Amino acid sequence: MPKQRDASPLALWTALGTVYLVWGSTYLAIAITLQTLPPLLSAGLRFLVAGLLLLGWIALRRGPTLLRPRPAEIRGAAIVGLLLLVGGNGLVVLAERTVPSGLTALIVASVPLWIVLLRHLAGDRIHLSTAAGVAVGFAGVAFLVIPQIASGADIGGLVTVLLATLSWALGTFLSPRLGLPRDGLLSTGIQALTAGATLLVAGVVFGEAAHIDPATFSTRSIAALVYLVVFGSLVAFTAYGWLLQHTSVSLVATYAYVNPVVAVFLGFLILAEPITPSIVIGAAIIIAAVAYIVQREGARQRAARSQAASGLSASEAD
Repeated sequence: MPKQRDASPLALWTALGTVYLVWGSTYLAIAITLQTLPPLLSAGLRFLVAGLLLLGWIALRRGPTLLRPRPAEIRGAAIVGLLLLVGGNGLVVLAERTVPSGLTALIVASVPLWIVLLRHLAGDRIHLSTAAGVAVGFAGVAFLVIPQIASGADIGGLVTVLLATLSWALGTFLSPRLGLPRDGLLSTGIQALTAGATLLVAGVVFGEAAHIDPATFSTRSIAALVYLVVFGSLVAFTAYGWLLQHTSVSLVATYAYVNPVVAVFLGFLILAEPITPSIVIGAAIIIAAVAYIVQREGARQRAARSQAASGLSASEAD
């Protein structure tokens, strides 16, 4: 579908601001959810409910025929859902039991760096300046993590966040290479259902269900979980999908280095999470590197499209 360019600036920035604030705040919401709710079961419930709501909305608004994807499409969406939402978000939830939400978000901001590395391993030619940006970005990650380890932070939690970023990057990298459903909402619904069911089963297997005591659930944690379902999984994603149809990918991609800033600020403001000099410096290095790579790769893709269009015009003239 060709992108629509007639959206008003107010609509564009409202949608972009929604993605900035909501996705940036999900790290805080996860931390609050974990105060009294079991991690795997709450994450599973979040995605299961979100998936059911998405698929129900598609059935009501677009007709049940769109709910009949091919087996290969279901398989592709399920794989992406496992990598993004179980390996990515699920591990983030587990990590946030011991790692502050703001620090988690800053480490997760390194996902674009992993994607470039995966492209290189897959045989893509990476420009030297992009490779340099990746090296600088990973140096920023080290600047964040090493002082945390030296100060006695939970190494297992930090490693879990790093594994989450790698899983999310792998899912993002494989997504265009798998036969996903054409309808983005349908694909997301399948991903969410797959992840939700998997996380719920994992929660039962690891004994969370045996220790559930609803009397210990706080209103604050329940409200945070509802926020994650409604805003984190539905509202923000809808805004994100709308943006992809109305503006450039490079502008939409700016959420990758705005979200962690929002997460750090909210973690400090609401949960009194510390902001140390190493966090500030490491954050600045990672965000600058990611911003550079996003802009650099966006310019490269625009140049490639322009060159292809010029070649097409020349061949048509012949």
